[in-house]
Amino acid sequence: MSKTSTAVNAIKAFGTDSGDPKNTHTEPRWPAVLALFSIAGLRFALPDSLAIGPSWLLIVIVGILLIPTTWARLRGSDLLSQTLGYILTSIVTLDMVWSLTLLLRALPAHTESPQELLRSAAALWIANILVFASWYWRLDAGGPRARELRGVHTDGAFLFPQMTLDNEAKREMGEQCWSPGFVDYLFLAFNTSTAFSPTDCPVLSRWAKLLMMVQALISFTTVALLAARAVNIL
Repeated sequence: MSKTSTAVNAIKAFGTDSGDPKNTHTEPRWPAVLALFSIAGLRFALPDSLAIGPSWLLIVIVGILLIPTTWARLRGSDLLSQTLGYILTSIVTLDMVWSLTLLLRALPAHTESPQELLRSAAALWIANILVFASWYWRLDAGGPRARELRGVHTDGAFLFPQMTLDNEAKREMGEQCWSPGFVDYLFLAFNTSTAFSPTDCPVLSRWAKLLMMVQALISFTTVALLAARAVNIL
C-alpha cells in the first residue's frame, strides 16, 4: 500500500468511531472540539485578574486532554472516551464559573476599567453558550456514541421537531435516520441564553431543566452586568 493510501485511510479513521460495523452513521466530532478550543480561546479576552494562571493555560489543557480522548474513541474504548470527555468539559465549565465569580467581585470594587468589564462579560456570555451546548451534546440520550449506535434518535431529554414527524413524513424528507448533532444543541443553548427558553425544543428531562435554569441564570447575570456598565459609561 502506498504512503498516500495509508494517509487517506488514517484521515478517514479519525472521523469515524470504532464499534459496531453495522453502524453506518457517524457524527462528526470536530464541531464539539472547535467549541472547546473556542471556550479556551475566549480566555484571552479576559484580564489576568479574572483568570486562573496565564491566558494560554486552558487551551493547552484542552489540547493535551483531547489526545487521549481521541485515542480512546478510535480504539473503541467508549467508556474511557466518554469519561475523559466529561472531565474535559468539567474543566472548561469550572474555569468559566470561576472567571464569572471574579468578574462579579470586581464590579463593586472598581478594580477593572469599564471597557475590560464589558469585554469580559461578553466573552463569558459566549463561553456560557458553548459550555452548555457541550454538556447537552454529551449528556442527551447517553451521548453521541450511544446515539450513533441506536441509528435514529427517538427519545431523549429534548423533543426536537424532527422527533414529532411520522414515519411517512420522515421518509419524504429523508430523515429516517435523523439524529441531533452538536449544532442542534448549540442552537438550543443559544436560545436559552438569549430568549431564556428552549423555543422550538420542549425539555423533557429533569436534569436538562436544571442545567437550562443554571445557564439562563448565568446569561441573565452577564447581560445585567453589561447593561449596568453601559448605563454607567453613558
